[in-house]
Amino acid sequence: MSRRHPTASASPASSDFSQPPRVEPAAHAAALSPRSVVAMAHGKRGLGRARWLWSTLFLGALAVPQPWLPSLPIAHVAAKPQVAAGSPAVAANTGGSTPTASASPASPSSPLGDPTPRILDALKQELQRSMARLRLRNYEAPYFISYTLRDEEAFDAEGRFGAVYGQGHERTRVVRVEVRVGSYDLDNTSVDEDDGGDFVLSLSNVSKDAPLDDDLDALRATLWLITDYKYKQAVAAYAQKRARGVKRIEPEDKVASFSREPAQRAVLPQPAFVVDAATLSDTVRQVGARLKQAPVLFGNVKVSAGRESRYFVSSEGAEVVEHQTLWSAHLLAQTRAKDGMMLTNARDFYGPERGDLPVPSALVAAMDSLVQDLTLLQTAPAVDPYTGPAILMEEAAGVFFHETIGHRLEGERQGNEQEGRTFKGQIGKAVLPDFISVLDDPTQERVTVPGGVGSALPTPTIFRLNGYYRFDDEGVPARAVTLVDRGILRDYLKSRTPVLGSLRSNGHGRAEGVNDPIGRMANLIVKSNRAVPMSQLKAQLLDEVRRQGKPYGLIIRDILGGSTNTQNFGTQTFRGQPTMVYRVDAKTGEESLVRGVEMVGTPLSSVSKIMATSDTVGVFNGFCGAESGMVPVSTVAPAILFSEIELQRAQNISERPPILPPPWRDEGDKAGNSGKGKKKAPR
Repeated sequence: MSRRHPTASASPASSDFSQPPRVEPAAHAAALSPRSVVAMAHGKRGLGRARWLWSTLFLGALAVPQPWLPSLPIAHVAAKPQVAAGSPAVAANTGGSTPTASASPASPSSPLGDPTPRILDALKQELQRSMARLRLRNYEAPYFISYTLRDEEAFDAEGRFGAVYGQGHERTRVVRVEVRVGSYDLDNTSVDEDDGGDFVLSLSNVSKDAPLDDDLDALRATLWLITDYKYKQAVAAYAQKRARGVKRIEPEDKVASFSREPAQRAVLPQPAFVVDAATLSDTVRQVGARLKQAPVLFGNVKVSAGRESRYFVSSEGAEVVEHQTLWSAHLLAQTRAKDGMMLTNARDFYGPERGDLPVPSALVAAMDSLVQDLTLLQTAPAVDPYTGPAILMEEAAGVFFHETIGHRLEGERQGNEQEGRTFKGQIGKAVLPDFISVLDDPTQERVTVPGGVGSALPTPTIFRLNGYYRFDDEGVPARAVTLVDRGILRDYLKSRTPVLGSLRSNGHGRAEGVNDPIGRMANLIVKSNRAVPMSQLKAQLLDEVRRQGKPYGLIIRDILGGSTNTQNFGTQTFRGQPTMVYRVDAKTGEESLVRGVEMVGTPLSSVSKIMATSDTVGVFNGFCGAESGMVPVSTVAPAILFSEIELQRAQNISERPPILPPPWRDEGDKAGNSGKGKKKAPR
């Protein structure tokens, strides 16, 4: 889980709620929210913005002719189509991407006005044609096809030390096609194996980019080529899946391949999206200038605005159009301790509207606070490894539940033999202490966090939640789902892939770009029936420390992020990278800042050590990365008291800081320059 949307590519294997890219290796984002959440689930996943994927096209006979040609027998249509190879939207100025040197007020509408009718017409026409005629002789025809078109636009400015280092405006469109053959009970899909794969004999690439112009023929051409490839891949996968059934024993817990869901029809209004690129750059200059303060060696400020319009149609009759906008500001500062340890801290702010972000003066204050924390960390002692009582403050507790519980309740993991399947078959059984409940609610757009005594906020504050949406990426209405009720497991996070004990979707099928949707978190909310004021929670911490005979306990007040492994090839562990860790003296209760540790543990053991929670809550906003890409998420959680957690020494590469101070803090350089050009005084 991480504070911001990173740019590294994803690899299929782990879960992360983590910090943005750093100068040195690190383990793996609401108005005025000082955090972002990014999780990568399972095994060890890389973080990435997968807006495009390369795929291949078998160059035999095309199953369906070009939409602008008359119908021909399959065997007669064998000419190689002129298809541009898929290429990265950001790295190259090709396909469906149009990067420009500078941004201007956004104009998402097409020259012909609202593009929605023409886009939907193209999607539906090619869908109807494919369902009616897409088939190979002696092979199964599709029983289900869906098309998703994502139209995205992004503006950003980035810089440091009072200057803009980069700014841009990018517009992309990509298409995802899903083709299923067989039936709802048994089709070509599988959660635990690669049934289709790319064809070895493929000689060309099918681009997933869609035209930026609202050209019906051009869009249908993209759909035609991808659908043809996906159909052939599905037929091959279906044959392999049926063949496996000849030699394998059918599992007792066998479930259907695809759930039946009512077809939804909804075209939601498009929110206003007007961006002043000059204002973004001015903000970066103002905030970035604060990085000139000691002891900062490096830092970064990035302000972004993005929108996504998602168009979804299916052969079941679904027709859903939903739009989302997201504004963000990311602040990062780094320095080194005297022993050479790199120290990193960050603040992130999110909101669906420009007015949800702090004004520039508030961002300046946030950067100053960041620098003050680094100053304290620079002189704080490195702490030894530790096991004992600790309190995770609200945002750190949200990261903990995201990694240890949330990812392990994602539906597809329950049926995948490569996963650890921690909670498979546990519906109706106790998995958490009986005073803890966990739900995930993508329909909750905002939450009010009480302020006052015991809270980090002086007054009640409204936070917008990143995980809000109306329909998931399979066109299913979003809904709140109770995952754990007073310690008892009740459900999983579900896409349309059935799971034993939960056969229907609950609107959590999510994906980025052209990735296949799977069950994912949205707004993970932790509730407690054993909540006490923060002062009492700290008193309980000290009581437990003394009972165990420990010299001190810990309070983890801030965290960069975390990671977890959910696959069965490794241990079921999680890690967290705390920044502001305080040692609490057992005798006096005095708090002192320490550094140089990370939190480690196994989920089942760790959750069994929960003793109580605070009556306060905190919000952690950001993005979560897993197999289906990066998706916006939030956590809402209280502070949590553990009877025991484990801390180990953090990964560290000790290096000397720069020999000279920064030019703006070099008194010797200023003195030398002040003497230049002066004539010598006569003797």
